[in-house]
Amino acid sequence: MNENDMSNISRTNWEKVDSLTEEEIDTSDIPPLTEEFFSKSRWWKPTPALNVLVEIDPDTLAWFKSQGEDYEKKMAAALRIYAEAHKV
Repeated sequence: MNENDMSNISRTNWEKVDSLTEEEIDTSDIPPLTEEFFSKSRWWKPTPALNVLVEIDPDTLAWFKSQGEDYEKKMAAALRIYAEAHKV
């Protein structure tokens, strides 16, 4: 892995996004929640996380650590996304 592999920087103006009021957010492409939606919904209780030892190259670990104090949660989320995308 080279130093450019994980150096993408978001170009999103997060300050502008965070400053939007409810009225300024365009939700026109989101369909309303119907009774059918709620009749098909189910209660979901998350399973407790496990602590495991995983070897990670220093560049990858450094990148995740640079994302903030909750970098371990972000690593777990990235692994979940990868696993979901590769389910058969």
